[in-house]
Amino acid sequence: MDHLSWDYLRTFLAVMEHGSLSAAARALGITQPTAGRHVALLEESTGQALFLRSSGGLLPTEQAEALLPHARSMAFAASAAARTLSGLAGKVEGTVRISASEVVGVEILPSIIAGLQEEHPGLEIELSASDAVEDLLQREADIAVRMAEPQQEALLVRFIGNITLGFHASEDYISRHGAPETLGDLKDHRLVGFDRQTAYIRAMAHRLPDMASVHFHFRADSNLAQLSAIRAGCGIGLCQTGLAERPPALTRLLPDFALPLPTWIAMHEDLRNSPRCYIVFQALAKGLKRLVDNRRAGG
Repeated sequence: MDHLSWDYLRTFLAVMEHGSLSAAARALGITQPTAGRHVALLEESTGQALFLRSSGGLLPTEQAEALLPHARSMAFAASAAARTLSGLAGKVEGTVRISASEVVGVEILPSIIAGLQEEHPGLEIELSASDAVEDLLQREADIAVRMAEPQQEALLVRFIGNITLGFHASEDYISRHGAPETLGDLKDHRLVGFDRQTAYIRAMAHRLPDMASVHFHFRADSNLAQLSAIRAGCGIGLCQTGLAERPPALTRLLPDFALPLPTWIAMHEDLRNSPRCYIVFQALAKGLKRLVDNRRAGG
C-alpha cells in the first residue's frame, strides 16, 4: 500500500461522522453508489474491513476507529492548505477560520465580523462555534478565542481581560418566584446549569461552597442553551453581564457577586505574516477588548 486516496478517506470520514452512506453522500455532494465504491476501494487498499454491514446500517470496526484520527488530521491539513491558498500575498482576502465558544461565537463575534467584512469585502470567515478546543498548531483553526490561557509554544497570544459573569433571571421568573437575597437562598429557586461536572464547575463550587450541593432544574451541556433557558424564564443562571442587557433583558441578581471569565485570543505566530489572519486577529482583539472595557466602565 503506497498511498491512500484522499477522496476515499474523505468519504470514509463522512460515513463515520454521519453514520450512513446516504448521509455521507449528501454531505459530500456525491451519489450513494459513489460513496459505497469509495469505501469498498479504501477497504481493498488497506486490506482491512472498515465497516460491518447490518440491517441497522454500517457499524465501524476497530480498524475504522484506529484510522479515524488520521483521516481527521488529513482533513484539517487539507482545510488549512485551502485557506492558505485562498489568500493572495499582500491582500486582505481569502478564508480565516475562527474557533470560539458557542456563546461568544453566536452572541459576540458576528457584529465584529460584520464590520470587518464591510471593510475587507474579499475576506471570508469560517466560524467553529463550539466549546471544544481546536489545535492551533495543527491548523484546525487559524485564530481562537479562549477562556483558558493557551499553553502551547509558537502561539501569538493576547490577554483581552475578564468578562464578568453574574446570576440573572427573567422578569417573568422573578414575578413568579421572587428574587434571592443571598447565595444561600439559591437553593430555594429553580436553577439553570450544566448536565455534568466540568473543571470550570468544580472550580466554581470550590469558590462558592453554598452551591456545592445545588440542584439544577434545567440542565444542558450547551452554554447557549442555558442562556436561552434563562431568557425563557426557566430559572436563575450564570451568564455574561453584557449579554444580559440585550433584549430580552435579564435582571441581575445578587449584584455583589461577580465571577471573572478570563479571555484570550491566540493564533500561530507564523500567521502574523498573513495579512488576512493578522487583520482578523487585531479586529477581534480590539472588539473583544472594547466589550470588556465597556462592561468594566458600566457602559
